[in-house]
Amino acid sequence: MFELNENNRYFFFPEPVNLNRSIDGLSRLVCTHPALSLVSGDIFVFFSRDCKRVKLLRWDEDGFILYYKRLARGTFDLPRYSTEKGVYELDWYTFYFIMRGITAHELRFRKRFKITPQRIASI
Repeated sequence: MFELNENNRYFFFPEPVNLNRSIDGLSRLVCTHPALSLVSGDIFVFFSRDCKRVKLLRWDEDGFILYYKRLARGTFDLPRYSTEKGVYELDWYTFYFIMRGITAHELRFRKRFKITPQRIASI
């Protein structure tokens, strides 16, 4: 319901957004990207120009949920991106690191075994 976890998809809008916008204003931004669906249950991530505030927009079965976080001190460390693409899908770990104040640029992940639906079918 109100849970954010690794089962969700996260889409990062790299252009700074005026966070005075409400659900309707942020929804209009999502609608400018035809590949994205507002009612998919995906989470859309918007940051302020100063990187001290973030809003997350999500459809939850029968209505929108708007999450808002304002840092008392410091800023969010945004991922590197090219301004040409427009919207980026973030994996759960990158999203989690951004929200927790961990700099993801310096981290390296070691390879791990992961069960995928294809591997389960072959067993």
